[in-house]
Amino acid sequence: MFTSDPIVSVKNACIFQGINAILQDVNFNIEKYEFVFLIGRTGSGKSSLLKTLYADLPLQMGQAQVAGYDIEKIKTKDIPYLRRKIGIVFQDFQLFTDRTVSDNLMFVMKATGWKDKAKMKTRMAEVLMRVGLGGAASKMPHQLSGGEQQRVVIARALLNEPNILLADEPTGNLDPEVADGIFQLFQDINKQGTAILMATHNHELLKKHPYRILKCDKGQVLDSKTSDFNLSTSL
Repeated sequence: MFTSDPIVSVKNACIFQGINAILQDVNFNIEKYEFVFLIGRTGSGKSSLLKTLYADLPLQMGQAQVAGYDIEKIKTKDIPYLRRKIGIVFQDFQLFTDRTVSDNLMFVMKATGWKDKAKMKTRMAEVLMRVGLGGAASKMPHQLSGGEQQRVVIARALLNEPNILLADEPTGNLDPEVADGIFQLFQDINKQGTAILMATHNHELLKKHPYRILKCDKGQVLDSKTSDFNLSTSL
């Protein structure tokens, strides 16, 4: 059994995409309240690693524990409960374009077990205020800018007060000024107690913010706590 301290603990894991091993002998922990960058060239395994952590890809070899769940043993019926303890932020938003902001959030709450409509409305209002979109509940996604849509995605990820946010290139499709605002929001969320694992290609972020880095490279995951590597060849 893993220790109860890290929010993520991965041991001797092999990450597969289909029958192909993308990453091998993966070992790392992420502590509560920690902010960690995940970097690597396109196709190096970043997204596959994130998908494994939120149980979208099965873990076929090794061990991983995320928010108290053993990922290699998790049952399908328990995946929604895992995802109540983590938040997932995608680069391409994945919002329902035919539903309002509030309906997008409501869908996630219903899928993760919320029942009380009054509590649901209160929580939706809280997370939208937290991301600076207090007046956006009735808007459709197409009425929002790219940065505002990403804030809705972050609000959606915060609905269940997650222990950790897993973010896959959350600023990749945004212009630099908007991206800076989104990154500041992630920092604020981290300072309030939520761990962050953020995949990024943004070299400027890495230079400005000296957080710990995990690097996917040649089938391995290197850790800046224990390895020296050249960032210029990583993105």
